[in-house]
Amino acid sequence: MTGSALLIHHDKAMNYHFHDSHPFHPLRLRLTLDLLAEAGALAPTAMLTSRPATEEELLQVHQPAYIEAVKALSTNPGPDWLERAGQYGLDDDDTPFFPGMHEAAAYVAGGSITACEEVMSGRCDHALHLGGGLHHALSAKAAGFCVYNDVSVAIAYVRQRYKARVLYIDTDVHHGDGVQWSFYSDPEVCTYSIHETGKYLFPGTGFVQERGEHQGYGACVNIPLQPYTEDASWMECFEQSIRRLTEYFKPDLIISQHGCDAHALDPLSHMQCSMAIYNEMPAIIHSLAHTYCSGRWVAVGGGGYDIWRVVPRAWSLLWLEMTDHPLKRSLKQHPRTRLPQTWIERWQEQSSVSLPAEWLDDLTHWEGIPRRAEITAKNRESLAVALQDFPEI
Repeated sequence: MTGSALLIHHDKAMNYHFHDSHPFHPLRLRLTLDLLAEAGALAPTAMLTSRPATEEELLQVHQPAYIEAVKALSTNPGPDWLERAGQYGLDDDDTPFFPGMHEAAAYVAGGSITACEEVMSGRCDHALHLGGGLHHALSAKAAGFCVYNDVSVAIAYVRQRYKARVLYIDTDVHHGDGVQWSFYSDPEVCTYSIHETGKYLFPGTGFVQERGEHQGYGACVNIPLQPYTEDASWMECFEQSIRRLTEYFKPDLIISQHGCDAHALDPLSHMQCSMAIYNEMPAIIHSLAHTYCSGRWVAVGGGGYDIWRVVPRAWSLLWLEMTDHPLKRSLKQHPRTRLPQTWIERWQEQSSVSLPAEWLDDLTHWEGIPRRAEITAKNRESLAVALQDFPEI
């Protein structure tokens, strides 16, 4: 299973930076790109510089008044705009406005559009835009660290320009609510999200009864998982659901969001997964893209807040899968493969935690969850309800 791949990036997307103590830190991107370079897995010829989204493209998803507010709050806002910032979700601890916000967010959205354009035009089979995945932004409100919803903007671009059927796969631990609501009535965009249940985690949505509406009913699938779900149950629910859904929907393009905050070390969720799911899950998506979409696959980043021990490895494993890199294949025979020592030495002084030595987690020292059987059973119940309208393969 092969296919050409491009990594989409622009340095101006690194300016999407609320403040140094904010958990959504652009250093995640630099750490990942450096790890790939040190592993010999990212040639300069595989990288493509993106462009910013135009206002017309942003308007396909976001309301004019909201874009005006983002622009105004990006450059020395006056008292009137400071008073109105809360109306647009830009005054809280999660998503505070910051200088240069509009330009940085436009470059994030433009990166996801660029990735889609490269794939849909046939210039490559797969494209990865790690700066993207801001899936919580709504049409007229910022939320959950997200200002412009780059994924929704990119899907709208694909629908308008190519009339393609799009399957959106969201593996972030938080429900992909913004993308879901953007296309809740559209039968040509299927949104799928596997996440920790909204009973206990932001944004409080993503339940199995959220199925779409009007003509889009049935083109929305949610797999809410119990807190402390481990690898085996996560992978069981993901693989069974996504294979059945893709066979049923038969998309022209897969766009997947790869927040890696379901890992046990992530500070903003309650899941108990390891690096294993970030090694195995992209391979399933890769296979489905070649089976149903002639290889057309765009992947974006997303959440992930252990930026030292989790994000660089998870996102690097995604790129290794997209490029069918020999290192990814060798992990099957040699799961204790070590990370490049040069990368560890370069970043260890800046990290407040000990950097991992290996690509995959050593699970021999992990303690199992006492309620494993109960958690697995509840996850299977949710899976059965979510899939009740889809025929078995």
